[in-house]
Amino acid sequence: MSNKRLEGKVAIVTGAGCVGPGWGNGRAIAYRFAQEGARVFAVDRSKDAMAETMERVASISGEIRAYECDVTDSAAVQRMVDACLETYGTVDILVNNVGAPCAGGAMALTEEQWDAQLDLNLKTVFVVSRCVLPVMKEKAAGAIVNIASTSGIRWTGAPQIGYAAAKAGVIQYGRVAAVELAPHGIRVNAVVPGQLHTPLVDAVLARTQAQGDIASLLERRKRRIPMPFTGDGMDTANAALFLASDEARFITGTELVVDGGMSARCD
Repeated sequence: MSNKRLEGKVAIVTGAGCVGPGWGNGRAIAYRFAQEGARVFAVDRSKDAMAETMERVASISGEIRAYECDVTDSAAVQRMVDACLETYGTVDILVNNVGAPCAGGAMALTEEQWDAQLDLNLKTVFVVSRCVLPVMKEKAAGAIVNIASTSGIRWTGAPQIGYAAAKAGVIQYGRVAAVELAPHGIRVNAVVPGQLHTPLVDAVLARTQAQGDIASLLERRKRRIPMPFTGDGMDTANAALFLASDEARFITGTELVVDGGMSARCD
């Protein structure tokens, strides 16, 4: 269902593709934003990864453009923002959704892996936002939604210290940026997803955390969640939609946790 909550808005969504079929966070966000009336500038390092995203948005007659960009490359990011401005004339909403975990704890993770994790999961938030912010500042309005992770606020069952540190950084980046940018009419918030069942789980985490045994991994993840089911990318998308919409006009510098109560547990 659609209430056209983003009617007339232009939204850049990074990481709008997916590693497999189904509702990844970026794909679901692009779909829900288009469903609510936004013109979506969908960004991913692979246009092929966005094929299903484009098909799903087309099925609801939503407006979307696909743009291939490696958002770890600051020059490429500026070209991407310029292309969005050339296509749609402005940017009202930015969703920073690029990221992926790498297994490895405090001793196992290599220095190269640490650097790569911070570049992918944290630096991209800074770089893309930095390129978009002048547009929002000039119009004295804008909403940035960063996709973090419960790994950034607690232990979630697997040693992935680079990812956890980066996602904690995403959360704190948002708090600091929100206070600085509030006088310019720009809001900055984060969605903090928990143990969702997205295509990433099947394609990557089953291999790195469960030797390919998807069923055991899903059961293990589900046991951590107080609610009797596991969420998916649509749950992240609905939270991002709220924070991007005018319904959240007085909300900035905070996080919306989407984890079925997992992070509220003491055990």
